[in-house]
Order: sequence, then structure tokens, then C-alpha cells
Amino acid sequence: MKLEHSHTVEAISERLAQDHKPNYLRDWIYGGIDGAVTTFAIVAGVVGANLSSSVIIVLGLANLLADGFSMAAGNYSGTKAEADDVERIREIEKRHIALAPEGEREEIRQILQAKGLTGQALEESVEAITSDEDRWIDTMLVEEYGMAPTMRSPVKSASSTFFAFILCGAVPLVPFVISMENGFVWSTVLTAAVFFAIGSAKSRWSLQHWSRSGLETLTIGLVAAGVAYLIGYLLKGLVH
Repeated sequence: MKLEHSHTVEAISERLAQDHKPNYLRDWIYGGIDGAVTTFAIVAGVVGANLSSSVIIVLGLANLLADGFSMAAGNYSGTKAEADDVERIREIEKRHIALAPEGEREEIRQILQAKGLTGQALEESVEAITSDEDRWIDTMLVEEYGMAPTMRSPVKSASSTFFAFILCGAVPLVPFVISMENGFVWSTVLTAAVFFAIGSAKSRWSLQHWSRSGLETLTIGLVAAGVAYLIGYLLKGLVH
């Protein structure tokens, strides 16, 4: 069986020396799925209400820009709040280390004891961690508060969500923009392909088989679109 990476001394040293860069996969998937779902939901709702293609284009483009920006702004604010909270806790721990160092050392000691360290190994580990303030604080962030010491960039998170939203959300509108025959059929097919592609791609970072992950995302998207179509169909009398 082929392993994902080598376990030679040199390979391990090189891998552990690398910076742990934040992963923005969640933001891309979140923006892509939501963009395709919301835009196709507009398409399905307008078609269900038996309105013209021009309405689809106008509402679809408005959704791409307004909802895409709204999602990006929300993601920026949420991610920044998380980063601010980490910095708040970091400052608290820094102050506690300065004012009550023995108490903070005891916290490290008990954390390591809970992991099974005892005796001289325990005391040496406590000394190794508390001899460097940054390492000390990072350990407390992870072990005491359950936080990640490396946070995602709010700007990169927001940008990932926005561009994924625009890219995937534009797909359901393409058949109507270029005036294809059977526009709704083509929109459905293309949007389904986007859902499946997103699901298949994200399987690379999960234990699911690509086909199962693709079908799962496809199902979620089509259910949301079906609901929008049904609502549009039931309410079409209100616009005639």
C-alpha cells in the first residue's frame, strides 16, 4: 500500500519544519454550493411561476452580486471574530503568565499529566514548554481553550467565498444569457454538473468515495432547487 508521505528522518524533519498554512477549502465549497443553489433556485422559481427569461437574467445577476457580496461580508466578519477571540485569549494568557507564572505552569503540568506523563519526563516537558512564552501560550490555546493557534485570514476567506459564489452561481444563468433552446433543461443539467463536481472535488479531503460525495452534494442542491420551483409554481397566480 502506497503511503501519503515518506517517513525517513530527513522527510519527517522537512515536513515538520513547514509552516502550517490555513486551509480555505471550506470557504470555496460553501460559496460554490450556495452560489449554485441560490441562483438556480431563482431560475427554478421564475420558471415555475411561468415568467420570462429576462426576469431570470435580471434576478439572477442581482443575486450573484448582492448575495455573493453579502456572503463574503458575513464570512469576513465571522472569521475576523474568531481571529479576534484568539488574540483576546492570547493576551489573557500572556498576562496570566506574567502575574501568576507558577499557576500557569501547574496548568501545563496537569495537561501533560492527563496525557500520561509522570515523574522526570513530566517535569522536563513542563520546563521545555514554559521556557518559551510563545510555545507556552500556543499550548494553552490548543489544550485549555480548544483553539487553533493559526487562524484563517478574514480577507482570504471572504474572497474565496465570493469568487466561488460568482463562478458557480453564474452557471445556471448561462443558457438564458446566450438564449439557448430549452434553457431550463440546460440550466438544470449544467447546475447538476456543478453540484456533482463540487462534491467530487471535496472528496479529496474526506474519506468518502468521489462518486458518493458528488451524489450527496448533487442531491442537496436539487432538493433546494425543487423546493424553489414548487414555491414558484404554487404562487404563480400572484403575478398574473
